[in-house]
Amino acid sequence: MNEQLLEAVKFDDKGLVGVIVQDNATKDVLMFAWMNRESLEITLRDRLACYWSRSRQKLWLKGESSGHTQKVLDIRLDCDGDAIVIAVEQKGGACHTGHRSCFYRVVEGAKWVEQGEKVFDSDDVYGSKQ
Repeated sequence: MNEQLLEAVKFDDKGLVGVIVQDNATKDVLMFAWMNRESLEITLRDRLACYWSRSRQKLWLKGESSGHTQKVLDIRLDCDGDAIVIAVEQKGGACHTGHRSCFYRVVEGAKWVEQGEKVFDSDDVYGSKQ
Protein backbone atom coordinates (compact mmCIF):
# COMPACT_ATOMS: atom_id res chain seq x y z
CA MET A 1 0.00 0.00 0.00
CA ASN A 2 1.27 3.44 -0.83
CA GLU A 3 1.95 5.11 2.54
CA GLN A 4 1.62 8.57 0.94
CA LEU A 5 -2.06 7.89 0.25
CA LEU A 6 -2.74 7.07 3.90
CA GLU A 7 -0.51 9.75 5.37
CA ALA A 8 -2.45 12.47 3.52
CA VAL A 9 -5.64 11.56 5.43
CA LYS A 10 -6.27 13.45 8.66
CA PHE A 11 -8.05 10.98 10.92
CA ASP A 12 -9.83 12.49 13.93
CA ASP A 13 -8.94 11.89 17.58
CA LYS A 14 -10.79 8.55 17.43
CA GLY A 15 -8.80 7.49 14.36
CA LEU A 16 -11.73 8.00 11.98
CA VAL A 17 -12.45 9.95 8.81
CA GLY A 18 -15.92 10.71 7.43
CA VAL A 19 -16.83 9.21 4.07
CA ILE A 20 -19.58 10.31 1.71
CA VAL A 21 -20.68 7.52 -0.61
CA GLN A 22 -22.04 8.50 -4.02
CA ASP A 23 -23.57 6.43 -6.82
CA ASN A 24 -21.11 6.71 -9.69
CA ALA A 25 -23.79 6.63 -12.41
CA THR A 26 -26.48 8.91 -10.92
CA LYS A 27 -24.30 10.98 -8.56
CA ASP A 28 -26.92 10.45 -5.81
CA VAL A 29 -25.54 10.48 -2.28
CA LEU A 30 -26.15 6.98 -0.94
CA MET A 31 -24.78 7.11 2.58
CA PHE A 32 -22.35 8.56 5.07
CA ALA A 33 -19.99 6.28 6.97
CA TRP A 34 -16.72 6.22 8.88
CA MET A 35 -13.39 4.67 7.98
CA ASN A 36 -10.37 4.01 10.10
CA ARG A 37 -6.91 3.45 8.64
CA GLU A 38 -7.40 -0.30 8.24
CA SER A 39 -10.78 -0.01 6.49
CA LEU A 40 -9.35 2.60 4.13
CA GLU A 41 -6.40 0.31 3.37
CA ILE A 42 -8.81 -2.55 2.58
CA THR A 43 -10.96 -0.29 0.40
CA LEU A 44 -7.94 0.99 -1.53
CA ARG A 45 -6.55 -2.52 -1.99
CA ASP A 46 -9.72 -4.47 -2.84
CA ARG A 47 -11.87 -1.70 -4.37
CA LEU A 48 -14.81 -2.93 -2.28
CA ALA A 49 -16.13 -0.52 0.33
CA CYS A 50 -15.07 -1.33 3.88
CA TYR A 51 -16.01 0.88 6.81
CA TRP A 52 -15.60 1.10 10.56
CA SER A 53 -18.79 0.42 12.51
CA ARG A 54 -18.85 2.69 15.53
CA SER A 55 -21.80 0.83 17.06
CA ARG A 56 -20.23 -2.62 16.69
CA GLN A 57 -16.63 -1.43 17.08
CA LYS A 58 -15.41 -3.52 14.18
CA LEU A 59 -14.64 -3.47 10.47
CA TRP A 60 -17.69 -3.67 8.26
CA LEU A 61 -17.38 -4.85 4.67
CA LYS A 62 -20.41 -3.32 2.97
CA GLY A 63 -22.71 -6.13 1.90
CA GLU A 64 -21.28 -8.80 4.22
CA SER A 65 -24.76 -9.46 5.65
CA SER A 66 -27.03 -8.23 2.87
CA GLY A 67 -25.07 -8.98 -0.29
CA HIS A 68 -25.56 -5.31 -1.24
CA THR A 69 -21.95 -4.53 -2.04
CA GLN A 70 -20.25 -1.35 -3.19
CA LYS A 71 -17.62 -1.64 -5.91
CA VAL A 72 -15.39 1.40 -5.51
CA LEU A 73 -14.71 3.25 -8.77
CA ASP A 74 -13.28 6.55 -7.54
CA ILE A 75 -11.85 7.87 -4.26
CA ARG A 76 -11.36 11.57 -3.52
CA LEU A 77 -9.86 13.38 -0.54
CA ASP A 78 -10.95 16.94 0.25
CA CYS A 79 -8.57 19.90 0.44
CA ASP A 80 -8.15 19.63 4.22
CA GLY A 81 -7.56 15.89 4.10
CA ASP A 82 -10.33 15.22 6.62
CA ALA A 83 -13.19 13.97 4.42
CA ILE A 84 -13.43 11.39 1.66
CA VAL A 85 -15.91 10.90 -1.17
CA ILE A 86 -16.11 7.53 -2.84
CA ALA A 87 -18.03 6.82 -6.02
CA VAL A 88 -19.42 3.31 -6.13
CA GLU A 89 -21.33 0.87 -8.23
CA GLN A 90 -24.05 -0.06 -5.74
CA LYS A 91 -25.50 -3.57 -5.83
CA GLY A 92 -28.94 -3.49 -4.18
CA GLY A 93 -29.73 -0.87 -1.58
CA ALA A 94 -27.21 1.14 0.38
CA CYS A 95 -29.38 1.66 3.46
CA HIS A 96 -30.05 -1.00 6.09
CA THR A 97 -33.71 0.10 6.08
CA GLY A 98 -34.11 -1.25 2.54
CA HIS A 99 -33.92 2.10 0.80
CA ARG A 100 -31.64 2.74 -2.14
CA SER A 101 -30.09 5.67 -0.25
CA CYS A 102 -29.85 6.48 3.45
CA PHE A 103 -31.03 9.98 2.55
CA TYR A 104 -34.65 9.04 1.81
CA ARG A 105 -36.32 11.61 4.05
CA VAL A 106 -36.96 15.21 3.04
CA VAL A 107 -38.33 18.21 4.92
CA GLU A 108 -41.90 19.14 4.07
CA GLY A 109 -43.07 22.01 6.21
CA ALA A 110 -42.27 21.04 9.81
CA LYS A 111 -41.81 17.29 9.34
CA TRP A 112 -39.66 14.65 7.68
CA VAL A 113 -41.39 12.76 4.87
CA GLU A 114 -40.15 9.54 3.30
CA GLN A 115 -39.64 9.91 -0.44
CA GLY A 116 -36.84 7.50 -1.25
CA GLU A 117 -37.07 4.32 -3.23
CA LYS A 118 -37.26 1.12 -1.19
CA VAL A 119 -35.37 -1.63 -3.04
CA PHE A 120 -35.46 -4.52 -0.56
CA ASP A 121 -37.29 -5.68 2.54
CA SER A 122 -34.96 -5.21 5.48
CA ASP A 123 -36.78 -7.85 7.58
CA ASP A 124 -36.17 -10.43 4.84
CA VAL A 125 -32.45 -9.57 4.71
CA TYR A 126 -31.65 -8.92 8.37
CA GLY A 127 -34.62 -10.41 10.20
CA SER A 128 -36.57 -8.39 12.71
CA LYS A 129 -33.46 -7.65 14.80
CA GLN A 130 -33.22 -4.08 13.48
